[in-house]
Amino acid sequence: MQGYNGQIAVDAAYQVIVAHRLVTNSADSRALVPLIDDVRSHLGRKPRELSGDAGFANEANLSALKQRRITAYLAPVRARHGEANATGQRKLTKTPLMSAMATRLNRAGRRSRYRLRKQIVEPVFGPIKQARGFRQFLLRGLDQVRCEWAMIRTAHNILKLAKATR
Repeated sequence: MQGYNGQIAVDAAYQVIVAHRLVTNSADSRALVPLIDDVRSHLGRKPRELSGDAGFANEANLSALKQRRITAYLAPVRARHGEANATGQRKLTKTPLMSAMATRLNRAGRRSRYRLRKQIVEPVFGPIKQARGFRQFLLRGLDQVRCEWAMIRTAHNILKLAKATR
């Protein structure tokens, strides 16, 4: 059985999904730059800041974000559950951009913009899974699953926007 990995870009103010990707590869690092490009094409401008989990953090992505002048907050390594440090214990001596990112996140501590990721992106998945009961894709095949994911995302956005206009 083939698994799918979905990424979303979320507007911080309203938790509206502004771009999405669905891939069959569990390593989602290659999806970051296309996701950013989708945000730019949908909104007409690039994001100023971006936060994401450790799956997106690598030298190539950090370099691409730097070239696009986007301030990034990406955890360079996966921290173990309960660790206060978002960068874990690993030393990043051979990767200068990852090392600089670790320093940025460590310096900010509890006030880190990276910590906001849990309040912005993760709550979008909760209502989709819990309130709407979406636990698995009903269709088969990558193209059909992408369409199903787009419909779920669209329904989420319509409900969020309806609440925002009340």
